Amino acid sequence: MSTEKQKYLNPKMLATLANMQIRARMVVEGFIVGLHKSPYHGFSVEFAEHRAYGPGDNLRYLDWRLYGKTDRFYIKQFEEETNLKAHIMLDTSKSMAFASGEISKLQYGSFLSSALTYLLLRQQDAVGLTLFDDEIRTHIRPSSRPSMLNNILAQLENAEAGNQTAIGRTLHQLADRIHRRGLVIIISDMLDEIEHIMHGLKHFRHDKHEVLVFHVLDPREVDFAFDAHATFEDMESGEIKATEPWHIQKAYQEAVEQFRTSLARQCRELHVDYIPLRTDQPLDIALLAYLNKRHSVM
Repeated sequence: MSTEKQKYLNPKMLATLANMQIRARMVVEGFIVGLHKSPYHGFSVEFAEHRAYGPGDNLRYLDWRLYGKTDRFYIKQFEEETNLKAHIMLDTSKSMAFASGEISKLQYGSFLSSALTYLLLRQQDAVGLTLFDDEIRTHIRPSSRPSMLNNILAQLENAEAGNQTAIGRTLHQLADRIHRRGLVIIISDMLDEIEHIMHGLKHFRHDKHEVLVFHVLDPREVDFAFDAHATFEDMESGEIKATEPWHIQKAYQEAVEQFRTSLARQCRELHVDYIPLRTDQPLDIALLAYLNKRHSVM
């Protein structure tokens, strides 16, 4: 991968770009250029059916032979177009605003969401967006229309951290709104009770959805490498505690690792893909995880 392309996978570099659409395009194009053998296939080659041409349809998929026989325009539909609806769920709770460096978890999640949106639409898939904290705040139903890109990216550009986290409840709320089997992509710091989270994930799996969980944490939330003395404030409850970080660092790291390990194990048991991420990691890790999942269900 060229240095010019690779740098745009860096979250810090993304923050300097002008708008979400440019960020999404640079991430996806840089990522695809860097793959030696890509699971990215775009349109499936397996033909499914015809449908009548409508305004906004891509002329590339007109069946000219059928036009010659019927004098009418028909579009070829393929398995990916007819089968996949993707739902991106981005956590916008207060804890997602935390940043020990230049990039917050919410910004990182927005960059990832925008790149996935760009990639999904480029594949002619339908994609929708849900922003949530303790309730669903924004819900855009999946569509593959070209206008969907600007619609979703505008929402991501203006996303702000809101109320406290209630992941389990909001997963149930969205599951009740989805009536067709699809791909559910959850991007969150997962700072909630595992039992509540798993109940929500079970709802999606019971309805036969494919599910990916991108677990986004700040580096300091993982290593707890803070200064000699620090005061911590819970971003959602407001509770304040002063402590010597070095004194509790090992116990903290063990607790975080136990939480992530338990979450990963329970996701695996549900056949949910679990991808742990840190906000200092390049986005290609997340994109490759998505593409491998997408490839496995084609």
